[in-house]
Order: sequence, then structure tokens, then C-alpha cells
Amino acid sequence: MQQLESLVIRSLRQFRDRYFPDKVVTDASLTAVVDPGKEPQAGFLDSLPVDIHFLIMTFLSPADICRLGATSQYWRAMVKDPLLWRYFLLRDMPDWTSIDHVTMPKLELLDAPLINEDESLENREEGEEKGREWKCDYMSEYLKACPSCRQQWLPSKPAYEVVTSIFQYLLPSTEPRYAMFGPGIEQLDVSLVTRMMHAQDRLSVSGIPQRQINGIGSGISYMFNNQHKFNILTLYSTNRAERERARVQQESVDNKLFTSEGTDDSGYPVYSPAPHVQQACQVVDGFIYVANAESERNDWKSEVAQIRTVLNCAGESTSRPLLVLSCVSREQPETVGTTKGRTPCVYMAKRLGLPQLSHRWMVQDTVAESLSGLLDGISWLLRCSGVNLYAS
Repeated sequence: MQQLESLVIRSLRQFRDRYFPDKVVTDASLTAVVDPGKEPQAGFLDSLPVDIHFLIMTFLSPADICRLGATSQYWRAMVKDPLLWRYFLLRDMPDWTSIDHVTMPKLELLDAPLINEDESLENREEGEEKGREWKCDYMSEYLKACPSCRQQWLPSKPAYEVVTSIFQYLLPSTEPRYAMFGPGIEQLDVSLVTRMMHAQDRLSVSGIPQRQINGIGSGISYMFNNQHKFNILTLYSTNRAERERARVQQESVDNKLFTSEGTDDSGYPVYSPAPHVQQACQVVDGFIYVANAESERNDWKSEVAQIRTVLNCAGESTSRPLLVLSCVSREQPETVGTTKGRTPCVYMAKRLGLPQLSHRWMVQDTVAESLSGLLDGISWLLRCSGVNLYAS
């Protein structure tokens, strides 16, 4: 980040020296700007050193940076520097708490070599609107993915959907059903499922499990916002005793949800689902995968293969959404400039191969102890199932 920060400042400085020489700072102009005995002149901000310009922009929100670019021709050109937005993307991505199939940034752009300084100055002519067509549009990627900006990128609701919602009151509503699985419901010190069952202030239980499937799964009905009922069928990899022993001893378990069929040409495992898993996945309206965001040692290839196996159980239908709860046991200590102890949701999406899926998906940071983030994920899942959450 320090190397990129230095390169951004050099790029901005060379651009200003080349195309806006009247903005170049001299000792006399700098003295006039900072002299407390004189009134600041119009455009005094433009005369500050580029290092100060960059520092100012690092404290602004994305929307404020765009507003700054609308104040003058000079700032319009400065805030469009692609290296500036690459810096923001690398700096802010680890702190985003959710990402989905619409807003996921193209992470391969970050693997591209840094733009040469001379290249970053080429074809950027003063007064031109279009400038240069960059191969790496970091600004668009950032504004599309940033939680504070992404709302405008979401698909708008069709007009006919408003009419459809009126008829929803005349028809009996069905209870959406979701299949939940993944290592995060078994490996963490705090059980997400147990916390969900006892957090009546956040997610009330409206129906207790009636039966289990081969001893490794159960269905529980919940009430969202005390209004919308839905059911979660939890699919465990094995029975409770074996899960607890494996968690304490930090060992892997014999997963009874899948049967290994070898590997494919890419080296990914090939699984076939157990009969009860296949039966459950064919009747649910969506899927919840609980990922262990605390572990860096997970077998990501096996997780990718298991997710795809479950989605394939639904046949050719791609209308069933996938919610990934990127889960940790407890709130992580806040440390400036780091997300130690948690895999950022953007990188979790990449590891699980979600951008390659044809299904709608979302990754939501979740804390098992406080259930932080859970309701945001459930809200997205219910909306994908056609539930009108905002009806009075």
C-alpha cells in the first residue's frame, strides 16, 4: 500500500505539472496560501501540494470525492486517476461486510501490474471529457462494489411487480424453505444454530423441529420481523457426538452428506449427494452456506465442490439463491488498518468460486455470538424468494 500510495502521488504530481502548470506550487504561492494574515484567495485549495490533495481525498467518502470532481476542470481530472481508485479499492475492500453477484469487483484487475507513470499521463488531455479508455477501470469497480454507493447499481423494480404485490395479499403465502450447511455450523466455538434458536429478540422461533433426517439434520421455522415466516433445514455432516469430538480435537469428520467420486480434470473433488440431501435440495427455495471465516486452512476446493454439488441437486433451475454467511464466533477486536482473524467477504467469494456460478449469491459477514449481519443476509434471501418485506 505504501508503494502504491507513493506512485499515486507521483502520478498526480506529474499530471498536474504537465497539464495544469498554473497550479504548480511555488514558494511564493505556498506562502500566500498558508499566511494567516491574509485572506485565502479563490482556488487556494488547488495551490496546495499534491501530497495534501491526496491526503484530503483519503478522508473523503466516495460520494464526496465525486462531488469534489464536479467543482472544477482541474479536480475533475484529478479524481479520475485510475491509480487513486486502485488504492481505495485495496484499502477499503477488507472492511466491506457484504458482496453479491451484482456488485462483486473484478479481482483480477488487482493482479495486473501497476500502470507505468508515463502511461498514466498519456492521452490525458486538458479539457477533454473522455480522456483515455483505461483497461482497468478501478473507479467503476469501486463505486459498483462499495456498500455506500452500490444501491444505484441494483436492478430497479419493474412496474408490474408493484401490481403483483397487491395480489399477494389475496393469495395464501407459502413458507419459504432453505437448506443450511457448511463447516461454519460445526467448527466454530459458538454454535450459530443454537444462538439463532435462543435469540428471540432478533429472530423468533415459530416452530420447533418435528423430526430429524437420518440423525444429522432438522427443520426449524423462524419469524422475520415478527411478520414473515420461513423454515431452515440444517444439514450436518454427521451426528452431534462426532461433530463435537471433531471440533474439540480439531479433526475432520466423515461427511455423510456427500460421497467422494474422485477428482475432475481441474483437480477439484467430485461428490455425489446422499439421497436425503438430494431430496431436501429439490424442495427448498434457496440455500445457506455457513463458511468458517476464522480458518485459513480449510480445504477450499472441497468446499467449492460441495457447494456446486448441492446447487446441482436443484436440476437446471438457477432461480434458487445462495446466501453465504461468512461466520466467526465472536466480534473481532477493532484494529486500524487490519482485518486479522476474519477472511474479508470479497476474498471469501473468490475462494468459494461464487463469481463463476449462474445462481444469485451473496456473502454476508456474520458473528455467531451476536448474530450481527444475520438479519441482513436473511432479508436478502427472503427478497430473492419474492417475499415483500416492506409491506405494511
